[in-house]
Amino acid sequence: MRPEHIELLQLPSSPTVHPDGSWAVVAVSRPSLDADCYVGQLWRLDLAGDAAPRRLTRGVHDSGPQLSPDGRLLAFTRGDADGKPQVHVVRTDGGEPFVITAAKLGVGAFRWSPDSARIAFTARVAEDGRYGSTEGVAAGAEDPRHITTNKFQANGLGWTNDRRPRLFVVAVPDPDAEPPVKPVGRAAKHTDTAEPFSPAPQATELTDGTYDVHGPVFTPDGDAIVFAAARAGDADLTLRTELYRVPVEGGEAEPVAADGRWSYDQPAFSTDGQWLFFMGADLGDTGTDFVATNEALFVAPAAGGAPRRLTDPTAFELVSSPEPSGADAVLVLHSTRGSADLLRVTAHGVVTTVHAGLPTILEAVAVPGSEAVLAVVTGTDSPGEVAVVDRDGVRLLTDFAARLRAETRIAQPIELVSTSPDGHEVHGWALLPEGDGPHPVLLSIHGGPYASYPATFFDEFQVYTEAGYAVVACNPRGSGGYGPDHGAAIRHDFGNLDTIDVLGFLDHATATVPGLDAARVGVMGGSYGGYLTAWIIAHDHRWAGAIVERGFLDPASFLGSSDIGWFFMPEYNGTDRADQDRQSPTLLAHQVTTPTFVVHSELDLRCPLAQALRYYAELKQAGVETELLVFPGENHELSRSGTPWHRVRRFEKILDWWQRHLPVGASDPAE
Repeated sequence: MRPEHIELLQLPSSPTVHPDGSWAVVAVSRPSLDADCYVGQLWRLDLAGDAAPRRLTRGVHDSGPQLSPDGRLLAFTRGDADGKPQVHVVRTDGGEPFVITAAKLGVGAFRWSPDSARIAFTARVAEDGRYGSTEGVAAGAEDPRHITTNKFQANGLGWTNDRRPRLFVVAVPDPDAEPPVKPVGRAAKHTDTAEPFSPAPQATELTDGTYDVHGPVFTPDGDAIVFAAARAGDADLTLRTELYRVPVEGGEAEPVAADGRWSYDQPAFSTDGQWLFFMGADLGDTGTDFVATNEALFVAPAAGGAPRRLTDPTAFELVSSPEPSGADAVLVLHSTRGSADLLRVTAHGVVTTVHAGLPTILEAVAVPGSEAVLAVVTGTDSPGEVAVVDRDGVRLLTDFAARLRAETRIAQPIELVSTSPDGHEVHGWALLPEGDGPHPVLLSIHGGPYASYPATFFDEFQVYTEAGYAVVACNPRGSGGYGPDHGAAIRHDFGNLDTIDVLGFLDHATATVPGLDAARVGVMGGSYGGYLTAWIIAHDHRWAGAIVERGFLDPASFLGSSDIGWFFMPEYNGTDRADQDRQSPTLLAHQVTTPTFVVHSELDLRCPLAQALRYYAELKQAGVETELLVFPGENHELSRSGTPWHRVRRFEKILDWWQRHLPVGASDPAE
């Protein structure tokens, strides 16, 4: 695919099934170059496959559909006049959607009550005088921020302590009732309220904004809401969250599941109302021991009781929220070797594999009245489709990638396993462009580091292969999906085993895959992948060029500048300054001889821009051929969810760099 083909990437999400089990709704979005944003609507799917999928809504970006428990109503989020998402509701048998929230900063998560009469939702609430809450006070004129905590900013958001997400509940109006109208003239003159008119009903706030609220869910009787929050005395010093229960009529939130060691989140009640499932992670004595720490599935009686662990975090790498399935079970996803297994786990700890292997399952919900599951899947030739998964296998209901396949060539991954010099196996893939070659090779390194490259469609690799490059990508030690020992192997020792693995994998790929030119190679990566790219080019000089993107480039200066720096860097790189500096590619920039393109985003709070600026300056001081590209208005997620035009420009600049330093069709790097 070419850069502009990102408009063809249709991405389904948030499947929700009607209680009768015959049809479902899914949100589908895509990048739009015309609007320079992501546009999308809701689609109705017939689960029997007798009718073609059809578009239900026509908003600019409708998302997050949820069918009510009684099946009468469909709730979803749609942007208001300022683009802030608000919850809208529409009858499932047709009609005009009506808004039921008026959150000034937009709505986050929301859930239906069991009786379909109310919706609980989270929304950030600004402190007085901030974020436009006081007319005439612009951002630059706000009062100074007085900070005493470790947690105060987040990539893609900015400051957080002055706009925490709070919990609200709102009654859903009768869809057949007459809609409210704004009073005007004499009627407006005699209106008693000083509040501006809103067509949305008044919501009731259930929390006070002194802590963040996540993942609300109604109790089976509908009288209370369970949510996750960090409220313990050491909340600012750890990553732990606990589960709390608050009455819908208001009152103090009481703990449901709290532990001095385990962190609990993502609550979900069983459909029979007897069990509360949730995820938990052992974060150690410090409460920040997150490196290669997998979540486990827990259960507790809905009426109250001690949590009981159902899965072994050393055996299962669970990567999804629990989704109710049947009377007393939930569905969860297990990440393994670049793929995902769909598991069903009962309250008694019985684990059954519903589906294993490709296509990779991204989301899954149960189909009522059957053993089937509705899932969002991705394969090697599609970024996302919706399918029914049952004992007969995977049956696709959609073909959103039809135009993508018709207008582009999709390279297929070749699975490889290499053996590092110390005997460790490394798993990954190679993708080839058209023709016999020999093709110039791009070694691509993923971020994380506790993440992985899957064997599925990835727009980046498709753009590079379309341009004539072979791509080699693997999951070295430090990656997820291969067990905690594999993931934790690089702790306090970045640049050692991970470097050995990726270079060994590259050598294996160029030696065993026909058409790869081992003499013409480039290396690139983002975030932690940017780190390892910068580290490798300081020690290995075979490369025609390198791209260091949104890089984690100097551990010591990461502390205090990154939104996660206060815990991420010490856990991964240690607390000793000498050890941190030993793992710093910035301090080794003088050893680099490879031409290096440094790419970053102006608003990146995960790997702040200063990381790139200093690294670029060090390369310049060392006389290295280097260039810097900075995207305004973007954050750490540019390549995944940046504005469409910036994503296209990024691809164009990357391809331009490679064409100048590793040109397709040349016989050696000097041509």
